[in-house]
Amino acid sequence: MVDTWQHRHILSLSNFTPTDYDTVIRTAVSFRDVLSRRTKKVPTLQGRVVTNLFFEPSTRTRSSFELAAKRLSADVLNFAPGSSSLTKGETILDTAKTYLAMGADLMVIRHKAAGVPHVIATELDRLQSGVGVLNAGDGQHEHPSQALLDLFTLCQVLNPDHPHIDSLQGKKIALVGDIIHSRVARSNLWSLTACGAEVHLAGPGTLLPPGFAQAFQRSPVDPPGLTRRIVQHATLEPALVDADFVMTLRLQQERMTQHLLPSLREYHQQFGLTHDRLKICKPEVKVLHPAPVNRGIELSSALMDDPARSLIAQQVASGIAVRMSLLYLIGTRGRDAVLLDE
Repeated sequence: MVDTWQHRHILSLSNFTPTDYDTVIRTAVSFRDVLSRRTKKVPTLQGRVVTNLFFEPSTRTRSSFELAAKRLSADVLNFAPGSSSLTKGETILDTAKTYLAMGADLMVIRHKAAGVPHVIATELDRLQSGVGVLNAGDGQHEHPSQALLDLFTLCQVLNPDHPHIDSLQGKKIALVGDIIHSRVARSNLWSLTACGAEVHLAGPGTLLPPGFAQAFQRSPVDPPGLTRRIVQHATLEPALVDADFVMTLRLQQERMTQHLLPSLREYHQQFGLTHDRLKICKPEVKVLHPAPVNRGIELSSALMDDPARSLIAQQVASGIAVRMSLLYLIGTRGRDAVLLDE
């Protein structure tokens, strides 16, 4: 399974093939089984150092990566920009090189500017360090691990015993809200369409400009015969009709540089999700959200807290197994380690 893995870094999902997604999902299933045991730890990355370089605030993603690394028995170093030498004028690359000198084997990087993980990965490759870099979110570019945990969550819902990407073939997934600012949306567009889902985008014109979907119609690594199906809507209802899943996105208020909405109340009236709005979806429709949620804006509190509809808690739980999978895959590239401690 891991013999096909070729990625030293995970910076974007635009260069992932269906085989790559299948490898991540299958590996995550193995770690899901580990997490269900009484002893939730394996020696897979014992003696290796995982450095979390989070230049941007994060709670769920950083905690999830930290726990995933510890479950793999890695040593973890957490970087705090407010108390670092960045405040004294040190560059981001010098910060990365400092952790490299401390023995870092993997770097998980989050930054408010697009491209920072790529720049660091390029420099580490130039130094022939062998360090793997995992993008934990960069500006308005991508958030690969979030999209992969979303994918794993969907596969588990569709086939709990044997999650597999083939279960997404022909499923309609609505992606709703602040799409233009969302790195989560961009990564999900690559992953969901590569696995056979039909993605319907819906949002206000200021948050979903005409032609947005065209950039995701084709990847250079797409195998022959792969057709990415994306449909863009200016209103919510067409995206919801007969949808199997609906993923709503947080309004990226901290990334908005101008007034793009008349009011949050009007946004909720036009694009907010409620139980009533879901009546035009498939009867068993489920709702996802990358969190944190603006209650009463992207979706109602009643819908968010409904265990029969909301997959938000399951997404968080999926994050541990998926991030264990990613750290394992780029930390060993299928070599020099056993997946499980049988």
